[in-house]
Amino acid sequence: MLDLARGQGEATAQDRPGQLTALRRAVDGPLARRVGTADLARRAHARLQPETAAFVAAYVEGVNAVLDEPWEPWAPLAVFRVHHLLFGNLTAKLWTARARQVLGEQARLLAREGPLSGGSNAWAVGGERTATGLPLVGGDPHRALEPPSVYLQVRLSCPELDVAGFAFAGVPGVQHFAHAGDVAWAITNGMGDYEDVYAERLRRTADGVEALGPEGWEPVEEGDGWLRTRRGPLLARPDEETALSLRTPSGDLADLGFDTFLPLLRSRSAADVMAALDGWVDPVNNVIAADRGGGVLFRVAGRVPVRQEANRLGVVDASDPAAQWRGWLEMPVETVPPDGQVVTANDRRGPDSAAVGTDFAPPHRAARIGALLDGRTGLAAADFAAIHGDTLLLSAPVFQAFLRELPAGPVRDEILAWDGHMDAGSPGAAAFAAWRSALTRRIAAEAVLAPLAEPLVDDPELTPWLTVTGRVGLALEALVAARTPFGIDLAALAAAALADAAGHPATWGETHVVAPAGRPVPPVALSGDTDCVRCTSSQPGVTDACARASVARYVWDLAGGGGWVVPFGAAEDGGHRVDQLPLWAAVELIPVFSNHASA
Repeated sequence: MLDLARGQGEATAQDRPGQLTALRRAVDGPLARRVGTADLARRAHARLQPETAAFVAAYVEGVNAVLDEPWEPWAPLAVFRVHHLLFGNLTAKLWTARARQVLGEQARLLAREGPLSGGSNAWAVGGERTATGLPLVGGDPHRALEPPSVYLQVRLSCPELDVAGFAFAGVPGVQHFAHAGDVAWAITNGMGDYEDVYAERLRRTADGVEALGPEGWEPVEEGDGWLRTRRGPLLARPDEETALSLRTPSGDLADLGFDTFLPLLRSRSAADVMAALDGWVDPVNNVIAADRGGGVLFRVAGRVPVRQEANRLGVVDASDPAAQWRGWLEMPVETVPPDGQVVTANDRRGPDSAAVGTDFAPPHRAARIGALLDGRTGLAAADFAAIHGDTLLLSAPVFQAFLRELPAGPVRDEILAWDGHMDAGSPGAAAFAAWRSALTRRIAAEAVLAPLAEPLVDDPELTPWLTVTGRVGLALEALVAARTPFGIDLAALAAAALADAAGHPATWGETHVVAPAGRPVPPVALSGDTDCVRCTSSQPGVTDACARASVARYVWDLAGGGGWVVPFGAAEDGGHRVDQLPLWAAVELIPVFSNHASA
């Protein structure tokens, strides 16, 4: 097993030396430093079980056999935390708290369920619904596009196990999506409300900084660029007597969930996967697992603190005893029948979701996947792969109904004639997107929203998640449904936006092109959009270009094999840098793991 970890570290460093170096340096970036990322990694590393610690050490040894800048033993834990630094509800909570200050209860109209950095689709059907009699699992995680991708395709094989899946660059094992022959699993962001923001009162004494907690003044720990109260690290180094702190389960427990990695790799059944994830901490995930015995299971994995409702709605007083945590939410495993199906797309799944989180994704992706599965039997891997490419925008009728209330005109009529599919070659999708962006900009410019340009935290790394235009664009469906949000004459703005959209691009794919951060890639035209199953996000009011999308797609066939693809390639340079881009853009999968048919 240690040779396997060492080999994974060495192979990753050979394929992606620049990415690993950048990730390690990101641990010392401004925000990561302020929230004590390296300190948390060291504390969590010290608590690892001996076998896990040896596994991580072997991986680091492999990395250091290649890189010029050696990694510390705890570096994979810090890199894992960097991958999830803004994956929780921090930015949503900061936005909501500020919106409530400005708009009161009407702030709910600007609530876009879910953080911008998270998202995914995952689904499965029982064996009675498939052509082979064994379950099928499919899905795709949505994150920022970066070449090379945040995930890399790996196959980890030794006498003890044989697993194919997606690993985070810089992290050993396979953390989220994998096919182990007898069992396969997938995750989506569970949209758990597991991070709290506290308003801290501070004072400086001869012994250092103190914070006012529920039992009086407490010492504040200070490290290399960070300060930490008993709730958590301060989001900014204070110059005055107040600051905001961030409390997380991983920080409280000094645990980043690494002790789940080996049990996951050794899993042979869906029940094994679920048992392994009893030790998961954060981010909170929805998990689907299926096995060759026919079992299909679902659970929410991770730690969600039990506390008062006020904590979930915004910033709370650190000195208030009622604002403290009182244990962890119990989240049971659910069984999916052999003739059933399960879909998770960051959506609100029912009454139980209210205890897990406060903001969820709109129901559109989950509803569409469910509709594409409903009543179907004889399903094969190719059917699941086709679901990845669906481009229907389920919110389109909401906007079209609104436009019918406006005077006729070329752009309006073109949108009303459109079939609702965000296809690259669609003129109607281009007209809709141009009008949507124009309306977003006009709403964001309204005086009633102007105070929102001053966020609770003035931080360049957080600001992109707290912009008024970005938030209005994401909340546009709810604003249109309200008709007169915040007293705004939306009909007048919508009519003016139709005029703005005149002369829009000929097709959606003319402007909706892949545009990752970092090194450029060919500007391939893309179908899909943010709330389509084929999630290729644009930013209404900002840009039609796609900088966030499915960073991996997969179908795990328990009868043997399946397929997978990433947006760019396996390596950061050479012939494999972007060799998968044409396949990914065409929604095609590369066969994987066919030898597991006899596993």
